Amino acid sequence: MPVDRYTYSVAWTSEANEHVATCLEFPSLSWLGEDEIEALRGIRSLVAETVEDMRANGEAVPAPSSARDSGQRPTE
Repeated sequence: MPVDRYTYSVAWTSEANEHVATCLEFPSLSWLGEDEIEALRGIRSLVAETVEDMRANGEAVPAPSSARDSGQRPTE
């Protein structure tokens, strides 16, 4: 499943003085970047690596929240 179907968010954090990107389906992951684009690229890359690792280890990969909410099953 393509990682572009997951739900991403980017916000400014004054604590780190950078933008932080997160992914709804992977709440333990985040990525800091100097701008929104860098943060989004970073989290998408991290999610892709995480999904690849989960598949390699036979773990269940979370479905995108849009697929869960719609009642549809995602296709690979």
